[in-house]
Amino acid sequence: MVAASLKLKLSPMARSLRNGALPTPRRIARLVKSSGSLKASSSSVPALSKRSVLTAAPLAGVLATLAASQPALAADEKANDPGVASSRMSYSRFLEYLDMDRVKKVDLYENGTIAIVEAVSPELGNRVQRVRVQLPGTSQELLQKFREKKVDFAAHTQQEDGGTVFLNLLGNLAFPLLLVGGLFLLSRRSQGGGGGGGMGGPGGNNPLAFGKSKAKFQMEPNTGVTFDDVAGVQEAKNDFMEVVDFLKRPERFTAVGARIPKGVLLVGPPGTGKTLLAKAIAGEAGVPFFSISGSEFVEMFVGVGASRVRDLFKKAKENAPCIVFVDEIDAVGRQRGTGIGGGNDEREQTLNQLLTEMDGFEGNTGVIVVAATNRADILDAALLRPGRFDRQVSVDVPDVKGRMEILKVHAKNKTFDEDVDIENIAQRTPGFSGADLANLLNESAILTGRRKKTGISFKEIDDSIDRIVAGMEGTPMTDGRSKSLVAYHEVGHAICGTLTPGHDPVQKVTLIPRGQARGLTWFIPGEDPSLISKSQLFARIVGALGGRAAEEVVFGEAEVTTGASSDLNMVTNIAKQMVTVFGMSDIGQYSLQDAGAQSGDMIMRMMSRNSASEKLLKDIDANVMKISNEAYDVALKQMRDNREAIDKIVEVLLEKETISGKEFREILSEYTTIPEENRVAAQAQEHLDEVKQRDAEPQVA
Repeated sequence: MVAASLKLKLSPMARSLRNGALPTPRRIARLVKSSGSLKASSSSVPALSKRSVLTAAPLAGVLATLAASQPALAADEKANDPGVASSRMSYSRFLEYLDMDRVKKVDLYENGTIAIVEAVSPELGNRVQRVRVQLPGTSQELLQKFREKKVDFAAHTQQEDGGTVFLNLLGNLAFPLLLVGGLFLLSRRSQGGGGGGGMGGPGGNNPLAFGKSKAKFQMEPNTGVTFDDVAGVQEAKNDFMEVVDFLKRPERFTAVGARIPKGVLLVGPPGTGKTLLAKAIAGEAGVPFFSISGSEFVEMFVGVGASRVRDLFKKAKENAPCIVFVDEIDAVGRQRGTGIGGGNDEREQTLNQLLTEMDGFEGNTGVIVVAATNRADILDAALLRPGRFDRQVSVDVPDVKGRMEILKVHAKNKTFDEDVDIENIAQRTPGFSGADLANLLNESAILTGRRKKTGISFKEIDDSIDRIVAGMEGTPMTDGRSKSLVAYHEVGHAICGTLTPGHDPVQKVTLIPRGQARGLTWFIPGEDPSLISKSQLFARIVGALGGRAAEEVVFGEAEVTTGASSDLNMVTNIAKQMVTVFGMSDIGQYSLQDAGAQSGDMIMRMMSRNSASEKLLKDIDANVMKISNEAYDVALKQMRDNREAIDKIVEVLLEKETISGKEFREILSEYTTIPEENRVAAQAQEHLDEVKQRDAEPQVA
């Protein structure tokens, strides 16, 4: 009976706990009180079942725990939750209670929009009841009424507990603390990892030192390059040897009043050895050496580049005498006022600081600045004047002697066949820079290894030259009509070039596609002509139009193809330069193009004015067309006069797919006479062909 009553009285509490609802403090108190009476009554029953005791024990513990937490829960709810009242009251009924003096106390929350009211309720036997009232707002009339009725009222603000405040504060400060901590760890790591100098440069990877110079510093440079490794640019090498001699033995020069040049500017096309010369001077001078690229000065933030320039020259003056090498100085030394940002952008501020450091009020005694660029035309005039760059050294494409010296340097670690002559390779590669020659020998070595040979032969060198100039070798054509058309087109180029005085000799004609070309006719230029005559330019135009002329004569005007598009583009460019730049037309000896229009800088071309009138422009177009039409007439005449020779050469070319220049001239000589100057120029080329043919023959072990 006791167990049944125990279950009956505790079932509401158990249901509340099972449903996850937390009982109110008053209900907890009633339940605890009733559980106490149950404990007392159960103690008087001697024969209580074991199961009832086990069931009652944990429930009593739960009730005791809830009772112990009752004061804390009540205080919590009263402090933080304005909705402790379990019942609600309308605003109109609240005003009635207020008029009948039943309201004893009012607590205002949420800026006066919620009120917890203690009022005497006649329905509950005049007991005090706490109710919740939603107010439209706190008005002065309502407060005045509270005073008249002597109601105890107070306003409260919601107070956050200490844990919530701490978490909010920590969340707001988390990102700044992580950022500062990460920067601190990076700076400590860079300092501990050797960021204080060496090849990493001052400052290393310290993010707090972004205004410091990033120049690589070597107290005793060990580049592995000396003047013996530099070939083909003897004049530039002599200038630098003079500077090195001044650094090593200054008394020889100071005794006669000479002073060391403050700056040396290397100017030349890409791949000619400007950076190699800087490495050589670093290896030979024996003084501290700083090296940096011009792009490393320029950053997104204005003032950072100028700060790095100041830091670089500060360290250079501390280590004077020394050499500072700035590669690609055109990245920071571009002419001022031509940029989109006017005079306030970061690059121009950096240039102003560089000008001041090189030759400003304080000077830079003992610091030699060596810079390299291939765009000297866009550099600022203040940067090029004596006192900043006292010398401008031109590093141009090497001549045949220079190419021989460069090839000897790069051939030291290569294995060649006995018949390969370095001089023949040098004569075969006019216009190649030092980097091109190094790449040529490397490609030849790769091709030799692929073909499983023990040494580099002229065959590999010739194939490598074709690959560098024209591109990868393609798949031979199988379509008979297309192959025949390409053969007539290429033979037309070769015949017009050979029969026009002043043209370069033919090296070979091939139907093997390379790059975008379906066939190729190779001409070998003479010994690096720096001055080209009018007859030579006209001969090149005739040779370029020979392919289109052959198509028209053989297949008819309606069957000409698009294969001459690149030829026509070249013809137009040469003819226009003859008229507007070289003064080789009926207009006269005038330069009809503004100097800025010939610049490689897009902005300078846009700013250049057109000095030609409308009539002059018409005359220019007429003379360009006249030169092209005259050349095309010559090409058509040569095709018609040598129709039989064309068919014979095409027949041989279709059979072999590639014929040498010597074989081509032998067949052509049977039908017509080759001009004397072209025949003499071809003799040197025939000698090279004989060497290559002998070298390409298989070796019998």
